[in-house]
Amino acid sequence: MSILSSIEPQNVFHYFEEICSIPHGSGHTDAISNYLAAFAKAHKLKYIKDASNNVIIFKPGTSGYETSAPVMLQGHIDMVAVKEKDCPINMDTDGLKLKLENGIISAEGTTLGGDDGIAVAFALAILDSHDIPHPPLEAVFTVDEEIGMLGAAALDCTPLSSRIMLNLDSEDEGYLLVSCAGGATADVQIPVKWENTNEKASAYKLSVAHACGGHSGVEINKQSANASKVLGRVLNALANDFDMKLSTLSGGLKDNAIPTDAEAVVIFSDTDMSDINTPGHADIPANSAHASLQDLISKWNQIIRHECTHTDPDICITLEPVDLPTATMTDTSTHTVIDVLMTYPNGVRKMSKDIAGLVQTSLNLGILSTIKPDDQSTNGMVSFKSSVRSSIGSEKDALLNSLKSLATLAGGTLTVTGDYPAWEYREDSPLRDLMVKIFKQQYGKEPVIQALHAGVECGIFASKLPGLDCVSFGPDMDDIHTTNESMNVESVRRTWKYTLKILKELK
Repeated sequence: MSILSSIEPQNVFHYFEEICSIPHGSGHTDAISNYLAAFAKAHKLKYIKDASNNVIIFKPGTSGYETSAPVMLQGHIDMVAVKEKDCPINMDTDGLKLKLENGIISAEGTTLGGDDGIAVAFALAILDSHDIPHPPLEAVFTVDEEIGMLGAAALDCTPLSSRIMLNLDSEDEGYLLVSCAGGATADVQIPVKWENTNEKASAYKLSVAHACGGHSGVEINKQSANASKVLGRVLNALANDFDMKLSTLSGGLKDNAIPTDAEAVVIFSDTDMSDINTPGHADIPANSAHASLQDLISKWNQIIRHECTHTDPDICITLEPVDLPTATMTDTSTHTVIDVLMTYPNGVRKMSKDIAGLVQTSLNLGILSTIKPDDQSTNGMVSFKSSVRSSIGSEKDALLNSLKSLATLAGGTLTVTGDYPAWEYREDSPLRDLMVKIFKQQYGKEPVIQALHAGVECGIFASKLPGLDCVSFGPDMDDIHTTNESMNVESVRRTWKYTLKILKELK
């Protein structure tokens, strides 16, 4: 039974409902790709389906538009397939169960896939039409955007002649996205040497916890604390005041997430700790090394909390005794690792001069880890893994080169993976100007011109199609990638009207 058949625009919601009936989670796009190929065949439209399951469908321009410049309609056909624990739907084999309440579309117990199913529905409704005026169209449907833009990266763009692109993968009506950052994952690995731990030494775990964290592509501008960088500052202070060595250090879980926690196991020499019989007990003399350690930790708690009052109010630093490990880093390796952690760049590096409030270039030290060798006669490693982003390609390259220099100075190496291009802001964009004009005519106000400090498919297409003029837009959707995801019917209706007006004006 159709849930959406009674609402306008009927053809858009007809295709959206069909898409929702086909499982199409990331990595499981065979069925939806085959559906698009069958659609093209049924409508006698030229199409290409590649080995990755990307699909391109071509449609000639309508009467009066035959010689107009071709336009690309672009969206991705995979969705984030998430469900609630008690939901009986199998996201790999079953369709979604849609709900329509008070003008809001959602799915029962699962994500909706409005991101980016509505783009596919818009494109199919236009390809299916006989009365919508438009230039020659190249509808490009990519796969696996949600797990790394894999389809766009693999797509052969040589069959495409469009240099005007409408990307329908935005979730805020009234916002026109015109730029995004490029990025890469950088892994600096510093070799460390090991030695047996002095049996008379004492071991402590130094922890930094409860920083706010966040996504480095969205929240790096909040200037919140990076737990690993805070750890480095405290370790540096300890190394200046005590005879100490590192055993292990770690922080963060993902290169693109600002770490909320970090810790290190620190070994103090028997000289510094000679008067401690029972580390951590309240009866330790006030003049003991342990008391001095706790004084230093208390001091650094005050410093960091003062610095982070407004960004990380719950951040804390603790020191507690732990069992003595069998191996520690040598003194030289300890100081090298601390020096690298202290000097490692992190956070916002430059703000955009074109778009107010946009982070142009940044780096997030996301994962700090120790890789111990099986045999102490061989070197281990400390890994500093980061997400590097910039909307200017040369600035991203410069930041990566600075990491390479830092690694070289410390006797280490840099490995770069997952490199994707920036979508640089175009000062001269006829498409943006046209879309702003039409928006003001339809809505009676200016749209918000937006740029993201995160990657989107437009950047990949811009790198493959020189001179591409591209804007991303879409209707209102809330809570995407969650089981609360929803889409506003009235917003879809307005965005549809807006899209058709754009195509009509691109003559």
